[in-house]
Amino acid sequence: MCAYSNRKCDEMKFKTELVEGRLIQRYKRFLADVELISGEKITAHTANTGKMLGCAEPGSRVWLSKSSNLKRKYPHTWELVEVNNANIPTLVGINTQMSNELVYELITTNCPPELMGYEKIRREVPYGEHKSRIDILLEGRNSQNNTTLGDSGDKCYIEVKNVTLTEDSIAYFPDAVTQRGVKHLNELAYVVATGQRAVMFYCVQRSDVEEVRPAGFIDSLYADTLRKVLAQGVEAVAYRANVSCHAITLIRKIPVII
Repeated sequence: MCAYSNRKCDEMKFKTELVEGRLIQRYKRFLADVELISGEKITAHTANTGKMLGCAEPGSRVWLSKSSNLKRKYPHTWELVEVNNANIPTLVGINTQMSNELVYELITTNCPPELMGYEKIRREVPYGEHKSRIDILLEGRNSQNNTTLGDSGDKCYIEVKNVTLTEDSIAYFPDAVTQRGVKHLNELAYVVATGQRAVMFYCVQRSDVEEVRPAGFIDSLYADTLRKVLAQGVEAVAYRANVSCHAITLIRKIPVII
């Protein structure tokens, strides 16, 4: 029985029961060797392009999902890792693909006030001047139901980033130099310049942090660009998650400090 069980009716539940193991090593960015509690050693897919600082220590307890797709070379996917923050065990969601699902779930089931007032939601929509794809697009602003939207247009472009790096209860993004992340910030600024809303949404898949900050000590260009685009009207929102072996839920808004 997993000790991390705290379920809610609106959680993003894992599709299958997770398998526990111990991390042997993470390598080649997208691979990790794991020894399962059964003693079997397997290679799992790691859906995370960052360095996973503090979340990829050999010997860490990890949890994996297993796909039913028989064509997959590596059927297991690394989902969670247990870290010790001030000697307190904490589960962290490291699958960056999950972050988009979590934000979509939050908006469609328990929409935060800052994103209310739209009638339609779409995903992976082409946009911007460099042929990017926005993670989530809200359309059809209903100003009668939301007076907080100001004079912005009838669309809201939301770029989602997964956050795992922490220090002293502060979450930092990114955990590796990210030219792609800088590109996305500039695309959001372009959207604002055309008269629409643009939101940088930081999805923190852990419960032990109180704020999010740009990791200028890792990527100074990203930090500087974030400050620049926020001054131009891009918005920044962050939510932290409750993480268990059964599900992950975004439960609390936390400030973004630049």
